Amino acid sequence: MSVLLIVIIILALGFDYINGFHDAANSIATIVSTKVLTPLQAVIWAAIFNFVAFFIFKDHGVANTIAKTVQDSAITLPVIMSGLIAAIIWNLITWWFGIPSSSSHTLIGGFAGAAIAHAGFGAVNSEPIIKTVSFIFLAPFIGMIMAFIISLWFIYSFRKGPWPKIVSLVIMTLLSVFLYYTIDTDPTKLKNLYESHILNVILEGKNLKWILLATVLFAICIFTMILGSLNTAKANVYLKKFQLISSAIFSIGHGGNDAQKVMGIISAALLCDHMIPSLSAMPVWVPLACYTAISVGTLSGGMKIIKTMGTRITKVTPFEGVAAETAGAITLFLTENLKIPVSTTHTITGAIIGVGATKRLSAVRWGLTINLMWAWIITIPISALMAAIIFAIVNLFVK
Repeated sequence: MSVLLIVIIILALGFDYINGFHDAANSIATIVSTKVLTPLQAVIWAAIFNFVAFFIFKDHGVANTIAKTVQDSAITLPVIMSGLIAAIIWNLITWWFGIPSSSSHTLIGGFAGAAIAHAGFGAVNSEPIIKTVSFIFLAPFIGMIMAFIISLWFIYSFRKGPWPKIVSLVIMTLLSVFLYYTIDTDPTKLKNLYESHILNVILEGKNLKWILLATVLFAICIFTMILGSLNTAKANVYLKKFQLISSAIFSIGHGGNDAQKVMGIISAALLCDHMIPSLSAMPVWVPLACYTAISVGTLSGGMKIIKTMGTRITKVTPFEGVAAETAGAITLFLTENLKIPVSTTHTITGAIIGVGATKRLSAVRWGLTINLMWAWIITIPISALMAAIIFAIVNLFVK
C-alpha cells in the first residue's frame, strides 16, 4: 500500500466524518425542532442508526455508481486526492455558513472536476452524472410529494368514524405486503413466501431494508387509527414518541446512502493502486470504516444547519415531523435500490416543504427555499472547478 493511497484513505474517512456532522441536521432537524429530543440526545440517536445501516444495506450499488463516475483510464491517485480535498473544503465552507448543501454532489463534482483537469471532458461517464444531476431536482420533488400524500393520509385517518380507519388500514396493509414480498435488488423478481421468510432475509441480507420499511408503514397505520380517538394534546404526546421511530428509519437511510459514496471513492483508489482486482472485491473494512466515520461525524452535530432545516423552512409539529421523516426514508430507500446517489439534504428539505404545503402554500418560506436550491445547483460546478485547480497544484508535486 503506497503512502499516497494511505493519505487518500485518511482524507476519504475525514470527508465521511465531515459529511456526518454536516448532514446531522438532515436526520435530526425535525426531531429537535419539535422538542422530542435535545440536540445532544438527537445526534446520539441519529449516529446509532447511521451505523445500523451497515447491517442492512449490503448491495453497495451507490458505491459502484460513484466509483464509475469517471472512466477507469482517467482515475489516478492524484485525481482522487484532489477531488477529496475540494469536497472537504466546500463542505466546510457551507457548514460554516449554515447552508444545507449536498455532501454527495460535492464529492461527485470534486471527483469529476479533477478527472477533467487530468484527461479532459471525455474522462467523465455521462450516464451516472446525468442521473445524479437529475435527482438534484427529483429527490426533493419525490420527498415533497411523498410527504404531502402521507400528511393528507394522516389527516384523513384522524377523521371521526370507522370508514377512514378501515380505508387507511386496507391501503397500508396492501402497501406493506407489496414491499415485503415483491421488492428485491432485482425489482422484476417476484419473491415467494419461502424466499421472503424473515430468517432467510436476515441470514442472507436480502430485502431487510424493505421489511423494515414495510413494518414501519404498517405500524404508522395502526398508530394513526388509535390516535384518531384522542384529542390533539394527547395525540401529540404519542406522536412525539413515534417520531423516534421515523427519525431512526430516516437515519438508517441517510447512513446507507451517504456512507456508500465514500466507499466508492476508497474502492476506486484501491483498484487504482492494484490492491483489489475489481470494485466488487471491496474488502469488508471499507464499509465498516465508512459507517463508523459517518456515525462519529454525526455525533459532532451541526447546529447551524439544524436551525435552517428545522425552523426556517416551515414550522414543524410532531405530526408533520413523522410525515416528513417517513417520506424522506421511503425516498432514500427507493433511490438506493436504484443505485442512484441522492442528497439526503435535498430529500428531507423537499419532505419538510411537502408537509408545510398541506397547511397552505404560504406556510412555506419560498424565498429561503429558492436560495437553498441555488446552493444545490452550484455545488457540483464549484466543487469541480476547485478540484481542477487543486489537481493542477497537486500535479506539480505528485506524478
